[in-house]
Amino acid sequence: MLQHVYERASQARYLSSTIIATDDERVFEAARSFGARVRMTRADHASGTDRVAEVAGAENAEVIVNIQGDEPLIDPAAIDAAVLPVAHDPDIVMATLKKRIEDPTEITNPNVVKVVTNHSGDAIYFSRCPIPFDRDHTRDTPYFKHIGLYIYQRDFLLSYSTLPIGPLEQTERLEQLRALENGYRIRVVETEYESLGVDTPGDLERVSRLFEWGGPHGTPREEGSAGRPSPQGVSNG
Repeated sequence: MLQHVYERASQARYLSSTIIATDDERVFEAARSFGARVRMTRADHASGTDRVAEVAGAENAEVIVNIQGDEPLIDPAAIDAAVLPVAHDPDIVMATLKKRIEDPTEITNPNVVKVVTNHSGDAIYFSRCPIPFDRDHTRDTPYFKHIGLYIYQRDFLLSYSTLPIGPLEQTERLEQLRALENGYRIRVVETEYESLGVDTPGDLERVSRLFEWGGPHGTPREEGSAGRPSPQGVSNG
């Protein structure tokens, strides 16, 4: 599964390189077995973002992409779409993805994180609760779920672990709320990519069947644009 994530992420047009970050020796050896760039990190990080920051500190990329290691179907085009706002506007220090919810049961599922945004596309709030609340039961209010892929400006990422953890992050157990609670904007890009993380044996079986049937097809890889160093992807293993 890790190899699928690595290979899919490497197909994103705007990533100059992809690195697997892990504190597990088994993951490290598995990544080396298929030729991936891999870094061992400290085991005491509070979040995946802190692990990515450790790796980013040793690299020179100005834009860093945090890709979850349990997303074997990650869409390279979705990565590129999330990268663009941060790569083109230095005032946007962080970006992520959202997808319109089509299954009504996901609206009330606390394991599906919802997000609401303003007219500029910046996040107002992320929550495990249904947001917005449909007081009049109109049933025509669109709901969006958060897709857990993050893009950061380098300087912001390196300072992220020093930001104080607020009551919202503690209550919701959502690390992205740390940015909002400390006054930073998060640009949220809409995508059609349907995230399928592998958290249970049933998830793994479902994804395995998809690959047996031919699997998703990636887009051709191109070199990053000139100028600022191209974004670098770090997969949390």
